[in-house]
Amino acid sequence: MIIIVGTGAGGGILAYELAKNKIPVTILEKGPYIDSKDAFNYYDKYSEDVDLLTTTCIGGATIVSMSNMVRALDEELLEYDVDLTEAYEYVEQLVGVHQLDDSHIGKGTQAFLDAGRELGLTTLKMPKAIREEDCIQCGRCAFGCPVNAKWSGKDFVDMAIEAGAELICDAEVIEVLSENNNATGVKYIKNNNEKIISADTVVLAAGAIGSTLILRKSGIEEAGRQLFFDPFVSVGGYLKDVNFNTEVQMAGLVIGENFVLSPHFSSFIRANIPDDSVADGDILSIMVKTPDECRGYVDDEGDVVKINTIHDIRFLAEGTATAGFILERAGVDPSTIGSTVYRGAHPGGTAPIGKIVDSNQQTEIEGLYVSDASVLPISPGKPPILTILALSKRLADYLINK
Repeated sequence: MIIIVGTGAGGGILAYELAKNKIPVTILEKGPYIDSKDAFNYYDKYSEDVDLLTTTCIGGATIVSMSNMVRALDEELLEYDVDLTEAYEYVEQLVGVHQLDDSHIGKGTQAFLDAGRELGLTTLKMPKAIREEDCIQCGRCAFGCPVNAKWSGKDFVDMAIEAGAELICDAEVIEVLSENNNATGVKYIKNNNEKIISADTVVLAAGAIGSTLILRKSGIEEAGRQLFFDPFVSVGGYLKDVNFNTEVQMAGLVIGENFVLSPHFSSFIRANIPDDSVADGDILSIMVKTPDECRGYVDDEGDVVKINTIHDIRFLAEGTATAGFILERAGVDPSTIGSTVYRGAHPGGTAPIGKIVDSNQQTEIEGLYVSDASVLPISPGKPPILTILALSKRLADYLINK
């Protein structure tokens, strides 16, 4: 039997691929099994110093993601003998990655795309895994889809269960057990009771922070001593009746050398405009996201400590300035343009390939693997979901052949 800890991008597809190949799988999820529309209730809270977007529930962070699907770190991973070419192609077909139909590109997104192209920037529609026939274009992608129109890790978990996998929710794994440096199972807590499941193969896919704490408890103390997350701000302003707040979010993309930009509604922008008549439907805003230098760590209580370098700040400033040019070209009143506070998403790098895990994502403990953003060696500066899916597909093939 194989135990998988976590149900996000890494754990969900791994469980499905193994279960459909008749391999016994038990999936442990710390959070509850929920409807996608309720996912906004399960955002995690960290220290007051870090505003980091993660969730604890079925599907992990994928259930509140925008279902953006871009390839990242292709060449960088080749340096570690990790070739994801075939895995990318397989996953893209499996989840239906495509650019949205024009029917689902709203006025605000189109203004972003037009302005980016007019300014000579690398501009395209964002590849996504959204089913247009189900999407009602409500703008609530980050809250969990009310009509389940976008892909999430929950989809794969449901498919894995149909194929014979067992799911145990509200089960907090605290340690991977081992004997003579071989994995023997996991210890977890459910309903305040400590329990043990035996298995000689365990895959941690609990996210960069969750997997870190389990690895440390299991004897791998080096985990989490470094960490990256994608720093981001949203920049926006007043554009009368654009109604961008009801569009599919992040349906456009501008790729810069040191940043990516995508149209993303933030209600916080309205607070920057001293005019009470301005409504959510009058705001056009852009998310500015950059790679960082992996200068952070997870402490022993699970809190994230982030150190911002001049490199991080410079890249964020470049992206913010470019977003301002796009907004003005799109028709936004330049006197109203402002920014949200600095936030973070997509934590990773806590158990990187080449340091904590090998090219097959196995730790120094035989039979203990990691398959989430923890294993990424550097910050991608882009949505990492597709890369994690591809890594887990590759790991599934390795475990099946093994």
